[in-house]
Amino acid sequence: MPWNETRIMDARIKFVGELLEGIYSISELCRSYDISRKTGYKWLKRYQALGVDGLCDMNTTAHHHPNAVSDEVVEAILSLKRRFGHWGPAKIRVRMQSVYPHFVTYPAVSTIGEYLKRAGVVCSRKRRRRACPTIGPLTVGDNSNDVWCADFKGHFRTLDGSRCNPLTITDHTSRFLLCCRHLQRMSYKRVRMQFERTFREYGLPLVIRTDNGLPFSSRGLCGLSSLSYWWVRLGIYPERIAPGHPEQNGRHERMHKTLKKHTATPPAGSLTHQQKRFDTFIDEYNQHRPHESLNMNTPASWYNSSPRSYPSRLPEVYYSEHMKVCLVRDHGDVSYYGQRFFVSECLAGEYIGIEKIQEDMSKLWYCNYELGIVDHRNWKIIPAACSNFLQAGLTQPAKVLSSDKVLPMRPV
Repeated sequence: MPWNETRIMDARIKFVGELLEGIYSISELCRSYDISRKTGYKWLKRYQALGVDGLCDMNTTAHHHPNAVSDEVVEAILSLKRRFGHWGPAKIRVRMQSVYPHFVTYPAVSTIGEYLKRAGVVCSRKRRRRACPTIGPLTVGDNSNDVWCADFKGHFRTLDGSRCNPLTITDHTSRFLLCCRHLQRMSYKRVRMQFERTFREYGLPLVIRTDNGLPFSSRGLCGLSSLSYWWVRLGIYPERIAPGHPEQNGRHERMHKTLKKHTATPPAGSLTHQQKRFDTFIDEYNQHRPHESLNMNTPASWYNSSPRSYPSRLPEVYYSEHMKVCLVRDHGDVSYYGQRFFVSECLAGEYIGIEKIQEDMSKLWYCNYELGIVDHRNWKIIPAACSNFLQAGLTQPAKVLSSDKVLPMRPV
């Protein structure tokens, strides 16, 4: 037997009908319908005033709001927007206070923005895709060359109007300033050339920490760029701070403040003289200037060059036998068991290792860096969490070999 469907409207009509019959008191009926006496009297009063229609739910929306914006104010907002099309809500509010002084109150900036959006005179800003930062704690770096920090100080103009954009590299532990060199463009080739010079002089670090800007990162897989893939090939782990959190690279940023004070306030007359200031600052900062965080010792007294020398040619990569080695094509795609899926254009011409972990899933590796998991059902890559492999115990299935002991790469 089906359940009887009970509607609230029917229950109210039945309640009022039984109450008007006079058989039961209002207290008894309220207990029976599980309502309060106040509610019972309310429905009775509404029925007596409006009949059955009074038992329906009524609109409780307020007819007037004390803080409502008048039509005159809305028209003033739209009028200013039509006149100054590139102005935002904050500037429009300030302009309203001077043009319309007779208004008693002025709407908040957020309210003005809402009315502009309703009128369709503004467009929502597209959300920019950003490179993903390193997930998890950043590397502590107890010894020299455990962590290097790299960044562009920020461009400024020399007195002749030339744009100066210095690349800076420091050792995280000793604060040793490894490089401060002006680059005309922040391109991959020019930045790589400068890192090659630094690697030849000081050796290779274990980790390089940067922000999420070009050319250190990209919007591609795991946020890696051509530069960071090159670091991985050399056995260096690329580490990125979170966007908008320069304090995660605080030691390097503090060096930038000192660099600006000593070399760019005011700037030199030309790029050549500006670079001479940088070179003089490097010598003073490393060799002579006591550093408070180093117990008033100099960075040079704490820093030692890395025992890992820069190879004359890129080391070959050898993947474990249980992996399938695939070549990344010019457009960044890979062919795997008759299927093609996109990896990264930055890896064009490189070999990657694919390790099958389940029937419909495989891990994707470049050298000893896990790129992600390939879902065979839709052939999409789930990016790997960018956790530091130094803290994971270096248990990667692939290894980078030195150039003097090159093994042939297993063919696909």
